[in-house]
Amino acid sequence: MASLVAKIPAAFQSAKPGLLTAWKYAASELRPPTPGEIPKAIGGILGLVGSFGKVSWRKLTVKEALLNTLVAAEISFWFFTGEVIGRRHLAGYKPGFGYKGHH
Repeated sequence: MASLVAKIPAAFQSAKPGLLTAWKYAASELRPPTPGEIPKAIGGILGLVGSFGKVSWRKLTVKEALLNTLVAAEISFWFFTGEVIGRRHLAGYKPGFGYKGHH
């Protein structure tokens, strides 16, 4: 037990550089947008939606097509994960849970 306790400070020291790097990125990526950034984000989304029908899928490079596919897969994953969390069951809705319906 004493040897395990002696290794804890060394483990913290070896993990410290990685944790500092993770904290640096988390502090910038996980903060809410500032009021000045909101119009930029809305403009970016509107530009993306506006260009959706203008770009032919035949003119995409393989890398762009792969990235678009990965983004769509990630969005689908989080949508279906939210559905499972929302209904609190993996397979489907449980009868009698939540909405009671007409009897």
